[in-house]
Amino acid sequence: MTLFRVAAIAALALTLAPAAAVAGPVVTDLAGRTVELPDEIDKVVLGEGRFLPVLAILETEDPVARIAGMMGEYERLDPDGYALYAERFPALAEVPRLGLTTEDSFSLEKAIALGADVAIFGVEGHGPSARAAETIAALEAAGVVVVFVDFRQKPLENTGPSIALLGTVLGREERARDFLAFYDAELRRVTEPLAAAGIDRPSVFVDSRVGLSEACCETMGNGMIGEMVSVAGGTNMGTEMLPGVAGTVSLEYLLTNQPDIYVGTGIGNTRTLSPDSNRIALGAGIDEAAARRSLDHSLGRVGIADLAAVRDGRAHAIWHHFYNTPFHVAAIQQLATWFHPELFADLDPEATLATLYERYQPVPLDGTYWVSR
Repeated sequence: MTLFRVAAIAALALTLAPAAAVAGPVVTDLAGRTVELPDEIDKVVLGEGRFLPVLAILETEDPVARIAGMMGEYERLDPDGYALYAERFPALAEVPRLGLTTEDSFSLEKAIALGADVAIFGVEGHGPSARAAETIAALEAAGVVVVFVDFRQKPLENTGPSIALLGTVLGREERARDFLAFYDAELRRVTEPLAAAGIDRPSVFVDSRVGLSEACCETMGNGMIGEMVSVAGGTNMGTEMLPGVAGTVSLEYLLTNQPDIYVGTGIGNTRTLSPDSNRIALGAGIDEAAARRSLDHSLGRVGIADLAAVRDGRAHAIWHHFYNTPFHVAAIQQLATWFHPELFADLDPEATLATLYERYQPVPLDGTYWVSR
C-alpha cells in the first residue's frame, strides 16, 4: 500500500468516523488483541464470505440482516453451498462485496464507507489477516471495531473461543453456549475412546484440493484438516514434512514414503464436475454416486494409482471446506471411522452432520460431504 493511498484512506476514515459510540464489553480476540465493542452492533463486515454459515449458527432466523458487506469468495469457492443461502435469503445478493478471494483484493475504502460497527476477520484466510496493520488502523480510525476469529489455523484450539467471541459480538451468548456444548460432546465421542484405547495411529496423507493443479501434491501440515487428522487418531504426514500450515511434497517422496491411508479433499462442485476433471466433487448439490465417480477418476492419476492405500481400498475423500467451519466436528468423526473402524463402529457422523444442520443452520443439509472408494 503506497504512502499516498494510506494518507487518502486515513483522511477518508477521519471524515466518515462517527461520534464516539457507547462502550460495550471488552473482549480478547483470536489475534490476542484487547477490543472494546460498541454497546450496539447493527452492521458487521465479514472478512470472509464463508463466515456466513458461522453467523447462522448464532442467528439462524436471518444471518444476513446485519451484514453490511462481505468478501466474495463464498460464491466462487463453494458456489453450491452459497446458492442454498442465496435462495433462502435473497437479500444476500444485494450485500456489497468488498473483494474477491485474496487479502489484496479487499476494498478498504468501500468497507469504511459502509459505516459498519464491527469487522469480523480471520487470523489467516482469504481476507485481511492479523498482519494487515494498515487496514486495521484505518478501519479503527473510522470507528469500525475489528475482531479476529480462527477456524483455520488451529481449528481444535480456536473454534470454542471464536464461537464464544462471536456470541458476545452478536449478543447471542446463550446460543453460542448451546452450540459449544453440542460440539464438545460430539468431539469427546472421538477423543475419549482414543485416549482410553491407546492404539496405534496409521500414517495419513492428505491430498489437498485435488485437481486444482496437475502437479503433485499439495498437503496440509499442522493446521486445518491436518490437525483434524491428528485428533481423529491418525498421524498426519504433512505435520512432519512441512514447516507451516500447508505446502507441497513431490510424488517421488510420496511413493517412497507411502501412507497407510490416503485422504483427498474435494473442491469440485456441480459447476466443475465433468468426466475429464481430476477434481473430487463433494458438498452441496453432489449426490453420492457422482462423488464416488469423481474420487475413482482422481485416484487414477499417474503415481496416485500406484499407492498401496489406493490399490487396497484405503482411499477416501472429504469436503475441503470443512477446514473453515465449526462443523468440522462431523468430519473428525468420519475420519476416525476410517482410521479405526472397529473402535468407532457405533459412531454415526452422518447423523451428527444432519443434527448440526437441523439445529444450527437455516438451510437444509444437501449433498455429499465424504466418500470412500
